[in-house]
Amino acid sequence: MDVVIFTIAYLLSITVTPLIILYFATFVSEMKYYIIAGEASGDLHGGNLIKALHKQDPRAVIRCWGGDKMEAAGATLVKHYRDLAYMGFVEVIKHLGTILANIKFCKEDILRYKPDVLVLIDYPGFNMRIAEWAKLKGIKIVYYISPQVWAWKEGRVKKLKRDVDKMLVILPFEKDFYKKWNYKVTYVGHPLIEVVSHEKNNVPTKKISDKPVIALLPGSRKQEINVKLHEMLKMVKHYPKYQFVIAQAPSMPDEVYKTWIGEEEVILAKNQTYNLLKQSAAALVTSGTATLETALFGIPQVVCYKGNPISYWLAKKLVKIKYISLVNLIMDKPVVAELIQHDLNEVKLKEELDKLLNSEAHRKELMADYETLWHKLGDTHASDTAAAEIISLASK
Repeated sequence: MDVVIFTIAYLLSITVTPLIILYFATFVSEMKYYIIAGEASGDLHGGNLIKALHKQDPRAVIRCWGGDKMEAAGATLVKHYRDLAYMGFVEVIKHLGTILANIKFCKEDILRYKPDVLVLIDYPGFNMRIAEWAKLKGIKIVYYISPQVWAWKEGRVKKLKRDVDKMLVILPFEKDFYKKWNYKVTYVGHPLIEVVSHEKNNVPTKKISDKPVIALLPGSRKQEINVKLHEMLKMVKHYPKYQFVIAQAPSMPDEVYKTWIGEEEVILAKNQTYNLLKQSAAALVTSGTATLETALFGIPQVVCYKGNPISYWLAKKLVKIKYISLVNLIMDKPVVAELIQHDLNEVKLKEELDKLLNSEAHRKELMADYETLWHKLGDTHASDTAAAEIISLASK
């Protein structure tokens, strides 16, 4: 009998004990995530994703390319997006040496870090190159927030299918788009829904002015601020009863804006874009994520775009979409006015701003479309859903 008991004890020691050790090891060992975002919107969504990863995976150790929000969420910041963001064909060519040096450094840093999973957030010119290289190195890859391949160079889908293990999309029509290419993707909802909901419901508004406010959102890159802010500020003299307030990008110094403001009584509001939007009567907004943010806050807007003439000419030849604003793209109709290139001028800008401020019928129709937009995007927690998908792949 003693021999039997001893034998059972011995067998348990060599089978159960390692299982127990392995079980506890899964909670002790690190899970390494490497995340790359290259602009302000990617930093916003990357920051919320990092919070969700830490919440769901206590082992998470995160290294990133991004910005202040991603760093504040608990990631080690390698490069700031302000050193990466070049827009337009001409601008990319001018800075090609810097871009190639950044790509080389990024590859070396990833190899040293040895992540369990590489997470790419939009920023296709850079991230798709990294994805192609990382696939050959056997690194697991998640793409969170799809490149806008549906807008131009649709053939890039083949590369994404080849290189990306899991594609997480945030726009409702993207799932159907990828289905045409026989590429199974996961729709996680739009992360701005949770961001705006939290801001509306939990963050008190700090009053900026006693006058009604018109918000100016000229972008987060120096080159777009220099082109668009000049046109936007032409409205100041036409609306003396309103206070014009510029949403200053966190990474931009005051001097970039003051060059254009001159003697105008315009307020700079740094790190408070949402606080500004919540109390605005209308907004002039650079095309991009800001158009969707403005719409979700329910603020009437004019979408403004002006770029390098050569870049714009090339874009017109290559881009297939009907609209430049996310609002109109998602709704598939012209909900908000888009003033592009030569149309972004004083006369047309005033005409559209007059409609927003003085036409009750126009505002009512706009608010109804904004409500539909919100429901189209779905009231979901995209960051939590995306984090769960990423952890699932990393753990396999």
